[in-house]
Amino acid sequence: MFTGIIEELGVVASVEPRSAGSRLRIRAPKVCGDLKEGDSVCVDGVCLTAVALETSSFAADAAPETLERSSLGRLRPGDPVNLERALLATSRLGGHIVQGHVDGTGEIVSIEPLGDDNWWLQVRVPAELQRYLVFKGSIAIDGISLTIARVEDDVVGVTIIPHTRANTTLRAKGPGDMVNLETDVLAKYVEKMLATLDVSGRKLTVEGLLDQGF
Repeated sequence: MFTGIIEELGVVASVEPRSAGSRLRIRAPKVCGDLKEGDSVCVDGVCLTAVALETSSFAADAAPETLERSSLGRLRPGDPVNLERALLATSRLGGHIVQGHVDGTGEIVSIEPLGDDNWWLQVRVPAELQRYLVFKGSIAIDGISLTIARVEDDVVGVTIIPHTRANTTLRAKGPGDMVNLETDVLAKYVEKMLATLDVSGRKLTVEGLLDQGF
């Protein structure tokens, strides 16, 4: 599990295509400081397993499903990536619960300055993910925990503070770029519970609860 607080901006050292998927090697001196073989690392929002450790780099295998569902298949040597090690039980949960299980990709619509190096980021979200987005809820964009400030049709808007822009890949992103999206896992569980619970022979729905005064 992760929190969406980026620890290091790593750099892709190599991409090795394989018969099924590919192997990435990522330079990351800070993250590699206490990394062990088999540890989980969130790479641009995707949970990968660290292997073939070296002093300042690690490798990770990306399965075909991962490459298809995320932007990792577009990575090339020299590209920056957001990195976060798995959460320790003794750590602060600074962002929100992030699994590293990317739901899909979105497209940056715009990223505009707000002043004092704050930025307004708008991302177009796939139709199947829009129901999980709520005002002031959480979303992970390329592994970064962000608070939803606006939802209009298929576009979600978030504010990027100076620290986030300076220390993540967002500083190099622009309109048309692809980003990995992970919606709040709690919303998915609530949706399933509402769809399966049965009260007096009727399925429990949001509309039904509102009709009953909830």
